[in-house]
Amino acid sequence: MEEITQTKQAPTPAQCARAGKFSGILGIALNVLLATAKMVFGAVSGAVSVLADGLNNLTDCGSNVVSLIGFKVSEKPADKEHPFGHRRAETVSALVIAVVVLAVAAELAMQSIERIFSPEPSEFSAALCGVLGAAVAVKLFMFGFNRALARKYSAETFKATAADSLGDSVATAVVLISVIISHYSKVELDGYMGTLVAIFIAFTGFSILKDTVSSLLGKDIDPATRREIRKQIESFEGVRGVHDLIIHEYGQDKLYVTVHVEVDSRMTLTEAHDLADHIEKYFSENEKILLTVHIDPLVYGDERVDKYRAVAEHAAESACDTLRIHDFRLVGGEKHLNLVFDIAAPFDCPLSDAEIENRVRAAITEEDANLGTVVTVERQNLD
Repeated sequence: MEEITQTKQAPTPAQCARAGKFSGILGIALNVLLATAKMVFGAVSGAVSVLADGLNNLTDCGSNVVSLIGFKVSEKPADKEHPFGHRRAETVSALVIAVVVLAVAAELAMQSIERIFSPEPSEFSAALCGVLGAAVAVKLFMFGFNRALARKYSAETFKATAADSLGDSVATAVVLISVIISHYSKVELDGYMGTLVAIFIAFTGFSILKDTVSSLLGKDIDPATRREIRKQIESFEGVRGVHDLIIHEYGQDKLYVTVHVEVDSRMTLTEAHDLADHIEKYFSENEKILLTVHIDPLVYGDERVDKYRAVAEHAAESACDTLRIHDFRLVGGEKHLNLVFDIAAPFDCPLSDAEIENRVRAAITEEDANLGTVVTVERQNLD
């Protein structure tokens, strides 16, 4: 049996934390050097864009400290107050970074707009250009380094730091260009370029904020991983169907899963319990996923049940071809039957729950007026 590739190859939390600590310490050291150099040369030259860019690097130091704290907290095991562990501390630290980036953008924008209305000439020097050029190179290195870590560890903090570093490199490059153009054209672009830099930094901050907030709100797992988990469960002997697959993520290597597994009703209670245990144990030992199985015993191989199951499936497909039925059973006697089942509808299905229910009922009634329906519509991802 093949294992889920993504989970199998995922680094351990300890490895991720060590990489986070190294990245944070390296970031603090480099950002302190860049901030000091830019703020000194910015103050000497009188260029507000250079001074503000240095301030941006100084706040990056604070972001690196936040990252270190986030990775340290994420290593803590589960406890009474946090039974699912502390892995989401990485996402919280990324959220703090996003807020800091947006605050820097706002401050830079105010200073730059003020310089537009009250322009002041700034001094040009080869040393200033050298410092800014070196800063661009350093930030591009930090971008590549953190992007590589983000791909390897899939941690939100690395992604946020990489995005922030790329924004910083572009911002510094814009400042360098404005310094050169202003010197040779005698046109003061300091305020305008500072405003553009602020807008770019704000865009980066909003991008980070959007991703981290989405994760904290409970973003769905990668569809490929969902499909693989479903495929693994369906591969066990005795499993006739899988539905209501719910996945909660507490960090990229911390998954909690609940699932309903359909089995033949002729399976004994002991056999069904053993099957559930077997599935749960396999995922716990091989995929490091805490999975809980709910058994749904259904009737298969009965001509009458199979006939009406087909009626219900056809009715669902006629209402919307993305609908799927599960937990099907018959209730009633010879003269009147109720078809009892659930309908799984994807979130992007344009029909409302009431419309789905009414269309399915109408299609079944058209097939046989004596058939009643007890339908429950559930919205879920059907990958």
